[in-house]
Amino acid sequence: MRDKIVVIGSLNYDVILKIPRLPECGETLPADTATFSAGGKGANQAVQAAKLGVETYMVGCVGEDAQGDYLLESAWKYGVHTDYIRRCTEATGMGVVNAVEDGSVFACIVRGANFAVTREDVDAAEPILKEARLVILQMEIPQEINEYAIDKAKACGCQVLLNAAPAAEIPEAYLEKCDILVVNEVEAAFYLKEKIDTREQAEKGARLLAEKYGADIIITLGSLGSVVCERGAVTFLPSKKVEAIETTGAGDSFIGGVGSALIRGENLTDACEFATRCSAVTVCRLGAQASMPTLDEVG
Repeated sequence: MRDKIVVIGSLNYDVILKIPRLPECGETLPADTATFSAGGKGANQAVQAAKLGVETYMVGCVGEDAQGDYLLESAWKYGVHTDYIRRCTEATGMGVVNAVEDGSVFACIVRGANFAVTREDVDAAEPILKEARLVILQMEIPQEINEYAIDKAKACGCQVLLNAAPAAEIPEAYLEKCDILVVNEVEAAFYLKEKIDTREQAEKGARLLAEKYGADIIITLGSLGSVVCERGAVTFLPSKKVEAIETTGAGDSFIGGVGSALIRGENLTDACEFATRCSAVTVCRLGAQASMPTLDEVG
């Protein structure tokens, strides 16, 4: 039975600064708190899937430094198989996250070891790819490696979910090979070459992307919710109304939730409804991986 998830992507050491507002140009603004946590879109998505009870493997790179040690320990602690995470001479990737009181997030990343991932790293994971049902990818490793990973995943009989974040040019032939494409409103606008500011625009955009690439489409809309186009049928799923502390990792929690629900046999629309509940829990806590819920906590 193919019931595993393989995530190929990024691992970052995150520094999260809780601030009352963004500083003005030239201003030195005291932060309320500084929190250090494991992050990176790839690792976050893998952790959420693992915390929801799915056997999950991570493929990526970290440095031979204390931050790399920390990321490996964190992934392992939350149940992610770390056999295919390679140590390399480059410094571990880093994220600097400014979390504002209203729950909005402004972040920068340093690529570091994430851009040391090679085709050989993907090849090394072939035995587990042949046992997996779903491969999850993002855009925080080299583009040519993502393309190679898509081909490898399809050759091994896996479904491919591409979280095209951050948005970047990728040959349409590779988008057409993906089974599920997940983007937020900014990323959707990048690929559609038009603004996505409303639910109606997102519904139209999801339909256009599905027709263009022949894939199922998810457009996340932050606090508004998400739009799913599954086999041509478009559904709007409103977000759960909660008191958000900060939104770091909410999108990754959503994707990990989608993946886990698909493994349990749910269709994509139902999987997104479940994932919405996952991210609602995540935003009520500080940090990314630590804030992500277990299956019992989702309800």
